[in-house]
Amino acid sequence: MTNEEIFQKDKDYYMPVFARYQLVLSHGKGVYAYDTDGKQYIDYLGGIAVNVLGHAHPKLVKAISDQAAKMIHCSNLYYTQTQAVLAEKLVKLSGLGKVFLANSGAEANEGAMKLARKYAHQFDADKSEIITANHCFHGRTLATLTATAQPKYQQGVGPLPECFRYVEYNDIKALEAMISEKTCAIMLEPIQGEGGVNVPDADYLQKVRALCDKYNAALIFDEIQTGIGRSGTMFAYEQFGVKPDIVTLAKGLAGGVPVGAFIATDQYAAAFHAGDHGSTFGGNPLACAAANTVLDTIDEENLLDNVKTVGAYFISELQKLKVKYSGLIKAVRGKGFILGVELTKPGREIVDECLKNGAIINCTAGNVLRFVPPLIITKANVDELIVILDKVLAKHQ
Repeated sequence: MTNEEIFQKDKDYYMPVFARYQLVLSHGKGVYAYDTDGKQYIDYLGGIAVNVLGHAHPKLVKAISDQAAKMIHCSNLYYTQTQAVLAEKLVKLSGLGKVFLANSGAEANEGAMKLARKYAHQFDADKSEIITANHCFHGRTLATLTATAQPKYQQGVGPLPECFRYVEYNDIKALEAMISEKTCAIMLEPIQGEGGVNVPDADYLQKVRALCDKYNAALIFDEIQTGIGRSGTMFAYEQFGVKPDIVTLAKGLAGGVPVGAFIATDQYAAAFHAGDHGSTFGGNPLACAAANTVLDTIDEENLLDNVKTVGAYFISELQKLKVKYSGLIKAVRGKGFILGVELTKPGREIVDECLKNGAIINCTAGNVLRFVPPLIITKANVDELIVILDKVLAKHQ
């Protein structure tokens, strides 16, 4: 098929919910993606923080192929080895107690909120309020878009579920004024991704933890985007010295195979009993085989160290661009391989021009260039991107 035929089929048959670029990607290898004309792009979006091992990593390809030849799916009415092994890995890595495996980040967050309410209702049936932060993003189902404190996602689909309240991110006084005995959970991203790569003060999450303890509310960390090594530790919360009651994962967990998870302490997990939650596809053998391979490969190839080392270099190079283009770049922020460059103007044109020059990035929050590349990028790959960014930014100074 020609690109034009693909564009037309999409227009004719697919719901118009994506503002797509006029580009058809056909395959990838390592940190590069290729279009149908054979043009190469260095991929600093990684499927939006999904392709942690890059494209076509041989270990992941083999694991998926081998498992597909054995069994792709079976019901959760039965045990499978891949699921049992993944559950153990996630519990031990998180330091929590029990895991549930789903299909996506939205499902993971739905499950986490459901568990928090189920736990709280043991003590008070009215203890149902969930507090989230302005500019957050937790998903697109009715409950998760209600938790997402951005009106643009909520318009036209009301009435929305009740008992959600919003507070300014990184403002502990505002949270102190809002939390009450009716609060069953506070759900936060340790680093806000879609909201513009916003990093909290060093002690903010610790103070949130203390408030949750005081009011017997669950602390839920949404690590859909920040988890699986993206910040330089397996979970971003490790860098803030705080442990949640529940943490959610998806995106990079299986390197591109759809999977989600929420992990809870034994105390909270005990609120669920047989029949209280479930999933047809969640935790199937194929997804679990892929996730196990991703976690093993991160360890075997020392990718957390790579994120720390190359991430620090990446930030320093972006800071140099900030000095060079001081009228255009307002701030550089983030940790590891979740980095943002806040501009003094909208960023879509810059994203478009980077694409023309062979680099895939994106813009979030209107004016923040976001970089969430595979965990395998090198300093040479950073240099390659910086050359392109420098060239593009020069045109907008």
